[in-house]
Amino acid sequence: MSQHYLLGSRLMLPMLAIAGTFLHAGRVGAAEVDWPTYGGTALEQRFSTLNEINQDTLEQLGLQWYVDFDTNRGQESTPLVVDGKMFVTTAWSKVMALDAATGRRLWAYDPKVPGETGFSACCDVVNRGAAYFEGRVYVGTLDGRLIALSAATGKLLWSKVTFDPGRPYTITGAPRVVRGKVIIGNGGAEYGVRGFVTAYDAKSGAKVWRFYTVPGNPNVKPDNEVSDGVLKSRAAATWFGDFWKLGGGGTVYDAIVYDPELNQLYIGVGNGSPWNQRIRSAGKGDNLFLSSIVALDPDTGRYLWHYQETPGETWDFTATQPIILADLTIEGKRRKVLMQAPKNGFFYVIDRTDGQLISAQKFVPVNWASGIDPKSGRPIEAPEARFANAPFVASPGSAGAHNWQPMSFSPETRLVYIPAQELPFLYANDQKFQIRPGAWNTGVDLLAAIPPDSPEVQAAIKASLKGRLLAWDPVQQKPVWQVEYPGPWNGGVLSTAGNLVFQGTADGQFDAYDARNGHLLWKFATQTGVMAGPISYSVGGRQYVAVVAGFGGAIPLALPAFDGSKPRPNGRVLVFALDGHAELPPFTGVLAAASPGTETWPAGIVARGRNLYGVNCIGCHGMATMSAGVLPDLRRSGALANRDAWNSIVIGGALTDAGMVSFSKYLNADDAEAIRAYVASEARIKKPARTQAVKP
Repeated sequence: MSQHYLLGSRLMLPMLAIAGTFLHAGRVGAAEVDWPTYGGTALEQRFSTLNEINQDTLEQLGLQWYVDFDTNRGQESTPLVVDGKMFVTTAWSKVMALDAATGRRLWAYDPKVPGETGFSACCDVVNRGAAYFEGRVYVGTLDGRLIALSAATGKLLWSKVTFDPGRPYTITGAPRVVRGKVIIGNGGAEYGVRGFVTAYDAKSGAKVWRFYTVPGNPNVKPDNEVSDGVLKSRAAATWFGDFWKLGGGGTVYDAIVYDPELNQLYIGVGNGSPWNQRIRSAGKGDNLFLSSIVALDPDTGRYLWHYQETPGETWDFTATQPIILADLTIEGKRRKVLMQAPKNGFFYVIDRTDGQLISAQKFVPVNWASGIDPKSGRPIEAPEARFANAPFVASPGSAGAHNWQPMSFSPETRLVYIPAQELPFLYANDQKFQIRPGAWNTGVDLLAAIPPDSPEVQAAIKASLKGRLLAWDPVQQKPVWQVEYPGPWNGGVLSTAGNLVFQGTADGQFDAYDARNGHLLWKFATQTGVMAGPISYSVGGRQYVAVVAGFGGAIPLALPAFDGSKPRPNGRVLVFALDGHAELPPFTGVLAAASPGTETWPAGIVARGRNLYGVNCIGCHGMATMSAGVLPDLRRSGALANRDAWNSIVIGGALTDAGMVSFSKYLNADDAEAIRAYVASEARIKKPARTQAVKP
């Protein structure tokens, strides 16, 4: 753990100027008792003004209640709390209402997402949360529906399909309600789609407007949407080649923030489709509005301004990471700013009135660019960064210096608390690129990025992956303190008026730190990794801190950095209060021993199976067959020793309802057999034994 001392001057609390835009959006001068929106208030600072739980009382903090989910798949939800009721989403887009003081279940709703939808989800079947407005709960489902439920009963009030069900889109992000409209985006850029964001009437579900983030096919008619004009006048000239054949990308899968003072809606736009700009756009152009923050009129969807963080992006550098609004005093002048720590490794402070860059500095080690030009706002790229002539190991890589996990801003310390990480990635041109409809299409040679299957290499990879909780001064643009972890992908952050910062970790801790200096003050063993952002609320004058525990998602599933030798318990909601005395039950879970059978295969078939596994299986079942313990460890599969059983799953789709679809579009029976040969060989080499996990 490394620490620095508090720097910077004090700033006034930002104020919400337009009352009633968000229900319970925040009250100046009084503690917010609810947590009614994804980011706590309209400003999405994830700061709680409650202070009953503070450094003097923290030693009394204990588990008050918990509620288990029905799956151990990825859990990324931020609960909402309104009028003593908690609304929480879980994997497969399910929704639950709980008594926020006791945990008693009030109702549950299952949208019954088809299992095969999981194949189109790049990063597990997660859901980050709901929205609340005038007695209704709004949720986006993985298969593309926007649903409105009665907050009192859970009854379905309306449901709208938000995208073409024949395209590989998904929804994992939380909707926002703005001036009587529900705003929702989508994901799927890796699969070949075109991004957009849509507003629906909160009462009726009628579509109000849609804004596409990238141009469509120039050979067909315009979309007849509000984005037509700006795409023609500003964006079209920045694209080249047949970019529309794979959609272009630009999905709005997470950050959607409303500014009640300026009546502006800010959306964070994602990466290109495919990643590799040489394939996507003939290696030319800024490709607007990829990797941009775009400001829209919330009533009409009309374009107002944009700031592009990574022009011509080619590294999967999205600008979809959380956006925080605040007022900061910079060089003696009060500025209305938005702040973002996106994937590309630079912390941005942007004037939110007009999109002008105020400052941008590296918050982690960065080698793809030396800095951001303060005049043009463009990155100063390293000559070799675009991997035109040779592979390039970029820091950060495609997982980003900061991903979707929420960061927090404290108006009291004037610091931003970031779940930062170091995850380099090797980029190389895919010389044999061919479109694979419905599957990943990155244009990057993913096999080149897969290291050798040796214990020494895997150990070195694990040691190189770093995570940290970083306290960042956005005015001085420098770190104040940081807490380092042995691995990445730690949870979102909450700061409070009790001078505390709460964060969960990948290795199963929920911690509280001194917001001023980073000293660890309190911790709780969660039995599983924690990725989601914590919240705080009050019921009956008593303060609670809550977090959704559960592991999964793209990085935990794919990388061998996370111990898969033990099974993962189901996700759960954990709620803490002073004098809480609940205890988690011991967790006992058993993994079967490896079952490779007795067959052997020629080395060439095993090597071919390794390559096929790397292209088709690694994202869910782990690098080098080393599962993270969420999705099945194929070395332990009961079908591994039987060619017909294996083939019935991989080719026949016998487990489609569970999310394992048929790969017959991409593999034939001989391919499936080669993958079986590789997995069986790894099972013999690594010999994963039957294991049992218990409460620490």
